[in-house]
Amino acid sequence: QDGVYTANWALIKDGKALMARLPNTRQPEEVYALKAMRDQGIEPVILPPEVARFSGQGDALPCGDIVFTQSPYRTVKEAHPYLKKVFGFKEVIALETLPAYDENGQPVINQVTGLPDSPTYDIDLAIAIIKMPLDGKKGLIAWCPDVFKDESRERMESYRGVDKIAVSKEEALEAFALNLLSTGETVIMNSGAPKFKADLEAHGLEVKTLDLPELRKGGGSIRCSTLTLDN
Repeated sequence: QDGVYTANWALIKDGKALMARLPNTRQPEEVYALKAMRDQGIEPVILPPEVARFSGQGDALPCGDIVFTQSPYRTVKEAHPYLKKVFGFKEVIALETLPAYDENGQPVINQVTGLPDSPTYDIDLAIAIIKMPLDGKKGLIAWCPDVFKDESRERMESYRGVDKIAVSKEEALEAFALNLLSTGETVIMNSGAPKFKADLEAHGLEVKTLDLPELRKGGGSIRCSTLTLDN
């Protein structure tokens, strides 16, 4: 079973895993994801049937007691309350990125999933958690303002719960720059985003870059292929 994009399998915190509800052709992965959680001694939590889609860690990015999520592409709004209910997050920042349009200005429908598509169909292509809050300091995130709808972009611009690094649309979409992993000290990311790399280094982070052309072809990068077992 194809489990390359494991970030979509669940959101995991404090020994619990809120299991994903994946699009049609990926649904067989859910069985393997459930077994993987149990094999790790993690308690799976299954969403009720009325929650049609939840893209796991791909669409839910915790930063301390805050979690950033979006809808409607791979996660529906009905999933958002469970982030508070299961994990006790104090704040759910629900956002929406811009859809993809064809040459006639019509929304693009993904041929595989049958769902409306977006260049940032999961939030981990539009936002990256760089540092968790620690010792009274805010968390640090990176985000691409230009991929968000106006209301979401304005909300993020005025939000003061975290510190933010702005990333260009070019680096976010062409290099998948935000689809990264960070320990809070070291960042592992795609090559091809020199401006963002310099901004991270200016914050005192060590940055390691990788060339991942095959993952790019699938519409993701290192973050999409990694499921953290606690957040």
